[in-house]
Amino acid sequence: MITTEDMMEDLIIDRKHPRRIPQQLLLDGDIERLLELAGMLHGHYCPGLALGVKAVEAAFRRLGIADNTGMEEIMAVIEGNSCVADGIQFASGCTLGNNALVYKDLGRTAATFYRRGGDRAVRVSVLRFDASAGNEEERKEGDALFEKAVKRREKLSDAESARMKELWIKRSFETAAMPVEALFTITDVPVPELPFAPLVDSQACSVCGESVMESRAVFRNGKAVCLACAGEEYRMVIGKGIATAKAMRQ
Repeated sequence: MITTEDMMEDLIIDRKHPRRIPQQLLLDGDIERLLELAGMLHGHYCPGLALGVKAVEAAFRRLGIADNTGMEEIMAVIEGNSCVADGIQFASGCTLGNNALVYKDLGRTAATFYRRGGDRAVRVSVLRFDASAGNEEERKEGDALFEKAVKRREKLSDAESARMKELWIKRSFETAAMPVEALFTITDVPVPELPFAPLVDSQACSVCGESVMESRAVFRNGKAVCLACAGEEYRMVIGKGIATAKAMRQ
């Protein structure tokens, strides 16, 4: 039986430098291992995840970036919310939660990377989303299973599910082994003028009592009310992109 200790044996986290492992893998060019770890975030392996990891390899190499503390000094501006986004978040350390990931709802498989205060930014755009490795027969087989399971939402048999996973893993790691020039168009672009994330106070919603950022509250009779309790519109990122919804009190 494999224990948690066995699995963690070579994954020693430095609490003073929690991104030491992925950063060193990038510096060493060990993209296969980096992709293995990115699967922990994404939950499965697919060509999109591999392309996200490879995009970071391409951009960081071109910009000479060796480290990222996750404090908004390195920024990634993504143009779509596909699987590629998770590869970028894990490999770069730019995430939605640390405010170093900016999401443009353009539906394009591209991302721009830069260091704040620097004079260079690099945009990495996928040549074709299917520009990944593997032989044509296996690609067609994998695409057919993807079409059935994901696009048509039909249930796969156990054998089909296992085969799809096998093909997707193989294709992902073959993509990770490809040269970045075969996968992307890489261009220097103007440095985006994006402000740091604002720091705002929170207040207790006068209806439900939960903490809400002042910038996301409405004020009625001088009292803060969260959007859910106020029944106001709000925006959310779902599979199709940014959508507006009407709040319903939980």
